[in-house]
Amino acid sequence: MRIETTRSAVGVRLEHAAGYHRSDADLLAQLVALARAGLERGEPVALALRPRTERALHTQLGGTAGLIQLSHPDGPDGASGQTLATRRALELRELTSSTGGPVTVLAEHTASLDGADGSFWTELDAALNVALADLPVRMTCFYPELPLHLEILDGARHNHPLLLVDGRLVHNPQHRCPRDVLTMRPAPAPALLGPPDLRITFSAWQLHEVRTAVEEALRAAGYGRSRAEDLVLAVNEVATNAVEHGASEAELAIWTSSGSGVVCEIHDRGVLADPLPGLQAPHPSDPRGRGVWIARQLCDTLHVWADRWGTHVRMQAAP
Repeated sequence: MRIETTRSAVGVRLEHAAGYHRSDADLLAQLVALARAGLERGEPVALALRPRTERALHTQLGGTAGLIQLSHPDGPDGASGQTLATRRALELRELTSSTGGPVTVLAEHTASLDGADGSFWTELDAALNVALADLPVRMTCFYPELPLHLEILDGARHNHPLLLVDGRLVHNPQHRCPRDVLTMRPAPAPALLGPPDLRITFSAWQLHEVRTAVEEALRAAGYGRSRAEDLVLAVNEVATNAVEHGASEAELAIWTSSGSGVVCEIHDRGVLADPLPGLQAPHPSDPRGRGVWIARQLCDTLHVWADRWGTHVRMQAAP
């Protein structure tokens, strides 16, 4: 797989705003106004909306010219805002590279992704602030004025530097640095998977054993050669980080029958200094910082979290 690490050279950078709506009709009216404004500027308009809202927007605009549908979160993405932010960054990086200019993005809160407390949205918006920071994107995220979880409104207030008020963008005085947000509200641990099929402890001198174990698990699960090489590389990058920056020893766990492809986890006892590692493409001149970013590009899911036992990374990829 070819991985592009060069950051955008376009002067415009991310404009990330929060908007609020009282009803579906109120939401649609605001979406129509923003979509028309983007199209009048000659910008493509990318949509991350519920299917029902998207259909209503198409109807109001009289067609789909200039509208682009971003991929819907599915499978494990619903449990990791980091993973969805990585996917959005990949889609929007390709889109802005092909158009050579800004892109308008319209996004909508979806209750099915709230989880137990709505913290998915706090994690997602914080991750988007890092992953899209160097892209020419005008993104407005819409939330209901009365969501089920108060965490959703708190996260929206802290993660958006701009607010949409009466059709105008205004400065948000409650905005905070995304890493500060996730330091206060750490990324949640993913769902437990039960006992792994393989568990090994390794040091820096045993990384070859990690690569061999992952390769054998992927081969037994029927992965093709190219896909297996990608995933062995991803796990090796994360495992190397664990023993270089975490502790002298780390642990690899592998599940081969999860139902969604092989799952690998790396656990170490180190302290997670950056709650959002590997979300921004490193500059070609940066001597370090590529490992987790490369792994994120190669996996379907890569989720980092920390607790009192250390730092943990779960990676999953379908064949």
